[in-house]
Amino acid sequence: MHPIQEKLLELSKKENLAKLSLRDMAQGIGMPKESPQKIKHHLLQLQKRGFLSIDRGKGIMSRASSEPDWAKGLLHKASRLFSIPIIGTANCGPATIFAEQNFEGFLRASSKLVGRPKPVGLYAVKADGTSMNRAEIKGKRIEDGDYVIVDSEDKSVDTGDVVLAIIDSKATIKRFIDDRANGQIVLIADSSYDYAPIHLHPSDDFNISGKVVGVIKKPSRGEHD
Repeated sequence: MHPIQEKLLELSKKENLAKLSLRDMAQGIGMPKESPQKIKHHLLQLQKRGFLSIDRGKGIMSRASSEPDWAKGLLHKASRLFSIPIIGTANCGPATIFAEQNFEGFLRASSKLVGRPKPVGLYAVKADGTSMNRAEIKGKRIEDGDYVIVDSEDKSVDTGDVVLAIIDSKATIKRFIDDRANGQIVLIADSSYDYAPIHLHPSDDFNISGKVVGVIKKPSRGEHD
């Protein structure tokens, strides 16, 4: 179900939509800049699908006493969609993309794809490059253009974990190797191509922003129009 339809259904629990203008509805769902035409479209979709019945002439609105048969479980599933902030792009190659946190919107993804019951502490970055194309997170490889889910609250990384590191204000996704026995931290690629490892002194200007906990794959070409 479209997010606007979800919000309209929530609004219908508190307001009689038959007595509200389309602009009032847009305001009521927290989207005052949305066009009345779009609100009207989604309202009609809810009526066509049996969720709402609206008679504006009489000012009467009724809600379905139960979910339409075709939609059993749909609202329940939709309620498990996460909105994960997208914070720019990170290199899967040399650390050359600046890590200024440029908020680019939200990645809406099922909790089942993310593999978490709650999205607390999670953010997404788009992978750029091929240096991690053999790294698997829960059975999914990190390839150019995929969204990588990072847990910003999980700083307890171990050797072998895939992390998002900030080096000299630049972001990179690499596998973490704790080699303090030799006085170094090493960030290595996991790729079908040859990439040089990054050797760091523990006192260098770098930060582990979080552990990579999931991958949302970009759509395969030709499968989604």
